[in-house]
Parts: sequence; C-alpha cells; structure tokens
Amino acid sequence: MALEAQLYVAATPLGNLDDASPRVRAVLAEAPVIACEDTRRTWQLLSALGIPRPELFSYRQGNEEQVTRRIVGLVRAGTPVVLCSDGGYPGISDPGYRVIRTFAVEGLPYTVLPGPCSVELALLLSGLPTSSYTFKGFPPRKSGQLRKFFEQEQALPHTLVCLESPFRLKASLSMAREVLGEREAAVCFEMTKLHERVLRGTLSAILEQLGSRPPKGEATFVVAGANPKFDHSGDVTEQTS
Repeated sequence: MALEAQLYVAATPLGNLDDASPRVRAVLAEAPVIACEDTRRTWQLLSALGIPRPELFSYRQGNEEQVTRRIVGLVRAGTPVVLCSDGGYPGISDPGYRVIRTFAVEGLPYTVLPGPCSVELALLLSGLPTSSYTFKGFPPRKSGQLRKFFEQEQALPHTLVCLESPFRLKASLSMAREVLGEREAAVCFEMTKLHERVLRGTLSAILEQLGSRPPKGEATFVVAGANPKFDHSGDVTEQTS
C-alpha cells in the first residue's frame, strides 16, 4: 500500500502480537519513518512481525517539543510518519499528545489506526458498569494530591479507570478505600500477555490479596462509581490466563 504524506497514530499490541491489526501491520511495513517511545521496543515488535527496519527515532517526555517540529517538517516535505508507543495508543498516558495536538491546531493531515487500549480492556475485564466511565491516567504520587485526586470522584456515578506502577499500586488503592469507601473494584495485570491476571472484589479484599510485595507488571485498576449497589463488602475473585 502507498502511504499518504500524513501522520499515522498507530495503536500497537499491549503484549499479544496477534492483536496487531492487518492495517497496522501494513502501515508499519510501508512506513519510511517511525517515531516511537522506545526504539528498542519498537524494533523488537517490527522484528517479531517480520517487518524490515525503517528509520526509527525516539519521541518521549523531554524531547517532545523538538521531535514534534521534526515530525511536522517531515510530513510537510511529503514523508509519511508513523507515531507509536510501547503498547496501546500513543498520547493516552503515553508520549504523543503534543504532536497530535500540533497537527490538529495547524490543520495538518493525520489519522488514527485503531487497536488495543488498556483502558477499555480493563473496564470490560472488571465486570463493572461500562455505560459511563472516567479515565484519569496515573494518580499523583504525593499523599495530599492523591487524596484530592480521589475526592474529586467521591460523589460521581462513573466507573473510574486508572493506570499505576506496581510500586505505587497499594498506596493508590489504600487511598481510594479511605476516600471512596468500600467499593467494588478490579485490578488487571499484564493484559493480553501470557500471565494476564485480574483481581475482582472490594478494595479491602484486593489489598489483602496483593500482600506486602509489589506485584509484577504494570497495572490498570477500576473502581465502581458512587452507587449503593457497588458499596459493600465481599470476597476477592482472581482470574488468570
């Protein structure tokens, strides 16, 4: 396929390579330039998909402004550029928003190639209401800011979805329980990967199940909104693949 001179925002697999759509594979195979979060990770993906290495350069926190201008210059000169992260959509709690925003503001052509996203996957795996939800990315690290983060959700009916590192997960869940009360929740680890794991139950039950050691892998956690139906005690259930 012949690529147009535009920006291609590509969602790449979170873990399972079969989740790379035929369209994403075709665009990656034809792309002369790929701007990615980590060139090593993207090269591993390309190698696994049998795609020859194009020009790769890193687009990450710290160099976003400089690299955005580089991407804009390439597209203006007639070169297609693919933007991707280490997994999922670039720009969704990953570097990429600045270049997407620049293309939108300046009226430059870009398109989004659909694919895996940890937010929707975790929401569906949680078993909690999906008709209305709020995604808030990574919670703040400082205790006062973390408390305020959850206080903003205290009276809202929407299901809450957040990302978290394994080292901060218990602190965030503990604060959620303290501020929001004993709500139903779920924590998803290693989604689409070999050791995918989902814990479902109340916040207290999940915290007890996690124990004292940091769990393995990045986590996405989901907490029920302000609805009496999801405000009660109960045992934790665990699903592994």
